[in-house]
Amino acid sequence: MNHVSPTTGLDHLFRPRSIAILGASNDPNRISGRPLRYLLEGGFKGALYPVNPNRETVQGVKAYASLVDVPEVPDVALLAVPAALTEQAVIECVEKGVRAALIFSAGYAESGEDGLAVQDRITAIAKAGGLRLLGPNCLGMFNSQIGYFGTFTQSLDREMPSPGPVGIVSQSGAYGSHIAFLARKRGMGVSYWITTGNEADVDVAECLYWMAGQSDIKVIMAYVEGVRDGPLFRAALALARKNRKPVVMMKVGRSEVGAKAASSHTASLAGSDAVYDALFRQYGVHRAATTEEQLDVAYACTRGIFPKGNKLGVVTLSGGAGVVISDSAERYGLDVAPMPEAAQKELKALLPFATVENPVDTTAQALNDMSLLSKNMHVILEQGGYDALIGFFSTVPTTRTLAEPLRKAITDGCAAFPDRLVVMEMIADEETVRSYEKNGFLVFEDADRAVLAVSALTRFNAAFDAADSEAADSIAAVASLATGPVSEYEAKGILGAAGIPFLDEKLVTANAAAGDAADAIGYPVVMKIVSPDIEHKTEIGGVLVGPANRDEVMAGYDLLIARAAEHCPDARIEGVLVAPMAGKGVETIIGVSRDPVFGPVVMFGLGGVHVEVLKDVAFRLVPFDRKEALSMIDQIRGRALLSGVRGAPPSDVDALADVLVKVSAFAAAHRDNIETIDLNPVIALPVGQGVVALDALLVPLERFGA
Repeated sequence: MNHVSPTTGLDHLFRPRSIAILGASNDPNRISGRPLRYLLEGGFKGALYPVNPNRETVQGVKAYASLVDVPEVPDVALLAVPAALTEQAVIECVEKGVRAALIFSAGYAESGEDGLAVQDRITAIAKAGGLRLLGPNCLGMFNSQIGYFGTFTQSLDREMPSPGPVGIVSQSGAYGSHIAFLARKRGMGVSYWITTGNEADVDVAECLYWMAGQSDIKVIMAYVEGVRDGPLFRAALALARKNRKPVVMMKVGRSEVGAKAASSHTASLAGSDAVYDALFRQYGVHRAATTEEQLDVAYACTRGIFPKGNKLGVVTLSGGAGVVISDSAERYGLDVAPMPEAAQKELKALLPFATVENPVDTTAQALNDMSLLSKNMHVILEQGGYDALIGFFSTVPTTRTLAEPLRKAITDGCAAFPDRLVVMEMIADEETVRSYEKNGFLVFEDADRAVLAVSALTRFNAAFDAADSEAADSIAAVASLATGPVSEYEAKGILGAAGIPFLDEKLVTANAAAGDAADAIGYPVVMKIVSPDIEHKTEIGGVLVGPANRDEVMAGYDLLIARAAEHCPDARIEGVLVAPMAGKGVETIIGVSRDPVFGPVVMFGLGGVHVEVLKDVAFRLVPFDRKEALSMIDQIRGRALLSGVRGAPPSDVDALADVLVKVSAFAAAHRDNIETIDLNPVIALPVGQGVVALDALLVPLERFGA
């Protein structure tokens, strides 16, 4: 695989050669003194220019009265000044020709309208002068590879982070510091760390895109409250997937209270949580529910092994532990499949008292002869067909007499399989854990956490191997798409041209014509009032189901026209639609809505109570391919109904997927002028008979003032 590393405008921000610190304090413990202290302790090799008009030196470094006096144009300026002085500092950076500045101070958009006005003014000054801004209200950033620590976080007070395979992007400075500190405790080196704060300029999407292009990063951890640039955020996730770089995301704001807190924190738009879930599913992002989970999954990713399947082998010293692991495996979608018969016989010959099906319980007998454990693990990995192996050894790795023989036996047993994921569940001191990690093993204390991490790795691999869904739109935009209200008949004409299947219906404008249409179609029929001004026809009695002869149809026509005149006297009436009765099948719903951040989003679900009460629906951002459409169908909880239950035939799921792809392509082609599409119901007929949409609503964006 060729790693893709696009050139971006953030290289100088992450890799400066010279740094000015405006407002630098001689007190290394003050907020304004910590950045210079960290740069000195971190061993930054570039030029440092503290700016302080009251001192000749700051922390032993020559100081300058103003930025104008600095002998060169620094690549980056750290603005460690109060909010009231920030605007002038930005002006000085522009006049000096500085390329990027970090604003630490708060009191801007997150504090209200007045603060937003100041932030907008500062941003406009910077933009006009070609100055990139990080912040305001941010904790800064670092690149540990070059000793660049442009931050005042107290989490670096005891020690500096070591470079490693992890990159961190966070809209929250405190949370970003928190997970970076915990990552270091977990033995993970962090090379790049950036907090974006209010995102007056540089935002989380641009930072993610930059990190996705760095070949020295194996995994990205991110904390996101809301996204401003949806297309760039999506492009960043696509680039990470293309480069086989896992993204482990803490996206907050699921609850109403959480969304409100996120908005007040960084003044960001939370957006629809369901849409974020769809986006992450589409691009293989792991959305962590807890900080512990985020760290566990990121830690597992640093090994760089992503199982190609979900078959899990388990070897334990305890039958009970095997049960716990098996239960977790079922919960997270892993298959604890039995060992092949031949392999079981070989294991039984080695350890007659062992349980050898899977989980393989070696019992304490294996501890009497560690070579037996080694042979067991070799057989499991060689013959079991497992994509990953979890071994449970409890506290044995810390015992004085057994620790080293156990480590050697495990290492020897797995030596022939360096590309296989092997996870140890054990309780041990840090030195022992690091020794196992050095030999290529992942180490967890808890079975559930270990299994969840393995499951996440298998999903990452599936996402990396998935075909790229970002293909060009396959449906051209309709040049004459209406800008005003659209009737059902017109909507079906537009969508039918895009390949959406509808019944062979007739629009009529007289009762005799309705009778002729019904005669041609065959009885019974369905009749509907047609008007661009009446979206909800059933509410005015605008739908008749089952007229069984010509007289009933002609009378039905007159009734529908009369009801429309009574309930909607100002509505434009195009006529009455006469349609055949649809065949029996499973009712589904397909819709398109417009997310303010990410644009058109397709929804799929089963009809009736499933969508109205249970909210059993799936979403995807457009465009997407057939494989993604099938995944969308499989995601809903009521999926079994499409496979046929209680004697019903299985539905034509392939045809349903084809319609989803066509709706996706149409919405992508019209992303700038479609607000809503609603196909409800869409009948999934038995296999081989296709699907048919019975009703269609299409709402152009212009109706909403765009």
